[in-house]
Parts: sequence; structure tokens; C-alpha cells
Amino acid sequence: MTPSILSLDHYRVMLASASPRRHELLKMLGVDFTVAPSVEVNEVYPRELPAEDVAPYLAALKAEAYRRTMHEDALMITADTVVIAEGKVLGKPADESEAIAMLHALSGRTHKVVTGICVFTPEKMLSDRAETEVTFAPLTEEEIREYVTVCHPLDKAGAYGIQEWIGAIGVQSIHGSFYNVMGLPLHKLYTLLKEF
Repeated sequence: MTPSILSLDHYRVMLASASPRRHELLKMLGVDFTVAPSVEVNEVYPRELPAEDVAPYLAALKAEAYRRTMHEDALMITADTVVIAEGKVLGKPADESEAIAMLHALSGRTHKVVTGICVFTPEKMLSDRAETEVTFAPLTEEEIREYVTVCHPLDKAGAYGIQEWIGAIGVQSIHGSFYNVMGLPLHKLYTLLKEF
């Protein structure tokens, strides 16, 4: 049983994400929610935008798309997560070869995971971001290929899930929120939800 001291009964809480990891994480907060129907969002950001601002920008872009049509009693959550390696934004890989290339770029190095979150009603919007540094041990070609072949991480920014096998064998250290690396910084989200 999950404790919940958030008083959100007067809202219809909706999570604008198809990610099963985000669903699982939001349930940990004891929030009763439904998954919002998907809306068309062109997830493009200005090239001059600093890498650390991309995820918050995309989360806000999603929020604006939903805000136009949301019901008065709705409270919605949008989020976006990116991995930043050597100043370059790594989103979700297009295919297995790109996933392999991304993991090679992360192997033996420290990268940053940034998640932007927005919590909003038709009248009010709050947003925040979380940044976590993750250090990977050097990964072998065999380890990378085995992970990509078995786990198919094409739905994950940076081509990995920290909660999966590759995280268990490869992550040497993290500095910041573990849940942020999974895709939803729970402490930050909880703090925003309390304001509603």
C-alpha cells in the first residue's frame, strides 16, 4: 500500500505520457491518475537553446498543446527527459545502430540527465527541472550489443534504462535523483503537486 497525503481529490489528475516507467513512478506518490490521450506535438527545439534547457522547453511545449483543450477540473503533468553527453543532446534512438552508438558515447564517461516537468490547470502552471550526473564504467562491445538486442531501449533517452541490466552492470555512480534518470524526478514533482 502506498501512503498519500496529497489532497488532489478536487482535480482529475492526468499524466501526459505513454511511458510505463513514468506511470509506475507516479503511482509511487500515491496519486490517483489517468493517462491523457496523446496529442500531436512537434518536439522541435531552437538550435541555439542550451542543452540543459531542451527538456524543460519540450515539457512546456507539451503542456501548451494540452492546455488548449483541457477540462476545468483537470490537473495535468507533462515531462521530457534528455541525456547530455559532451554537450550533445541524446534523445530516443531511431534504431538499434543509433542505440549502440549512443551507448559507446556514454561508456567510460560521465553524462547528465535532465528532466523538465510541468504541472498545470487551465489557470495555473508550475514547472521545474532536475539534473543528475551519471558515470558509466567502460562497456564492452559485447555488453552493449547484448543489452540493445535483448532490451530494445529505443523508447529511452540515451538508449538505456538505469533500472535495467545495463544500469546494474555499468553505472558506477550517480549524483542527484535516481528517479530523474528513470524519467520522473519524484521529489520535484511532489513539491509541485503540493502547491495545488
